[in-house]
Amino acid sequence: MPGTSAHSASSGAGRSRPGRTRRVVAVIVLAAAVVTAVLALTLRHDTTGGGTAAPATVSTPGQQEPANPELLALARRDAADPLALGSPDAPVVLIEYSDFQCPFCGRFARETKPDLVRDYVDKGILRIEWRNFPVFGAESDRAARAGWAAGQQSRFWQFHDEAYAEPRRRNAGDFSEDNLIAMARKAGVGDLARFEKDMASDAAHQAVTRDSEEGYAIGVTSTPAFLVNGRPVLGAQPTDVFTDIVDEAAEQARQREDGDE
Repeated sequence: MPGTSAHSASSGAGRSRPGRTRRVVAVIVLAAAVVTAVLALTLRHDTTGGGTAAPATVSTPGQQEPANPELLALARRDAADPLALGSPDAPVVLIEYSDFQCPFCGRFARETKPDLVRDYVDKGILRIEWRNFPVFGAESDRAARAGWAAGQQSRFWQFHDEAYAEPRRRNAGDFSEDNLIAMARKAGVGDLARFEKDMASDAAHQAVTRDSEEGYAIGVTSTPAFLVNGRPVLGAQPTDVFTDIVDEAAEQARQREDGDE
């Protein structure tokens, strides 16, 4: 996996930097999770015949520690966010750091997300918040900006599903500008001229950079990476891993709410 990049400001001599301390705590929490995953990877082999170790989960249902508040606070819960699905008031928020060229991200999109939407998002239990985390070069960055541009016309998730509809070649032109426009057309983006303009805009670049820097700041090193109410989950795990973790997070949220009453 690529190395972690943490964005931190230099501190003045003799001065405490609470903001930096909070970021360091978050990095330590997620970095520890990444180390756990790496160790698991060395002991686990993919059974699909590909010879590549499958990504390992970090949070274990039934054994979860209380969520780290710094990671929990990353949930934006913005009702106007076109890159989010579900109620801003849902008790559980799943944040997904993904790259449109990532094959494991595609697996999650095709095999797990539809079940989570049907069983949890549509019932008001779960909110999914997408973060662009392009790590595979120029085509990944272009696809991320295209997704953001589709979102400006309320078609991000339709574009997302089209981009992940099938496995695609990495950095081989599948995410060329022409192909991205074709995906946007299939996704129902109405104004393609605006889509092209938005895709090339500074606003798109800034939005993608914001998401990426958020991920790097907490120690994300590969895709897909998830936070479920502040708990790290790495890789396109089987659907039942996510449902177990969401169920437990929802129950813990309910218990906290009952305790506040």
